[in-house]
Amino acid sequence: MSETKLAAKLRTEFGKGYARRARAAGHIPAVIYGHGAEPIHLTLPERETARAIRTANALLTIDLEGAEHLALVKDVQRDPVLQIIEHIDLLTVRKGEKVTVEIALVLVGEPQSGTVVNQEATHVTVEAEATHLPTQLEANIEGFAAGQHLVASDLVLPQGTTLVSEPDTLIINITEAAAAEDEETEAAAE
Repeated sequence: MSETKLAAKLRTEFGKGYARRARAAGHIPAVIYGHGAEPIHLTLPERETARAIRTANALLTIDLEGAEHLALVKDVQRDPVLQIIEHIDLLTVRKGEKVTVEIALVLVGEPQSGTVVNQEATHVTVEAEATHLPTQLEANIEGFAAGQHLVASDLVLPQGTTLVSEPDTLIINITEAAAAEDEETEAAAE
């Protein structure tokens, strides 16, 4: 996981009017919280921040008036129509600290022909070091036949990462294709 450094400005004004003015000036209102410290309200540069948070669980180094804060993106509020970033919540982390995050699953491989892949879960929750979070996990379904399934405990996790989701959480279920069932029904009828 790469770390992105962003220059931030301390925010002393609050409210809807200030937030609109900040966004019009190319800044995103944000807050950093965690570890029992008082929340720090700040603004981040819009373009650099939008680029940095494209990846899930982005790790950011926030440079706030000479002091650096290592933070994970916890929540991003967007305008539902325009998809403009309206506010970002950041969680303070420390190097070596373990955090719990959701990681996206990516299917790898092809099941046997005549089967359908039903993906029951698209994310799993894992615990890993804040500076070594996986960006995605691969779910290998190469050669799976109808009736086979993949559960969370079957996933191969990177070193230092532990599964938080229930081990028996169904990830993938392989079934026969409907066309194959229709052909069998027609053949039996003849």
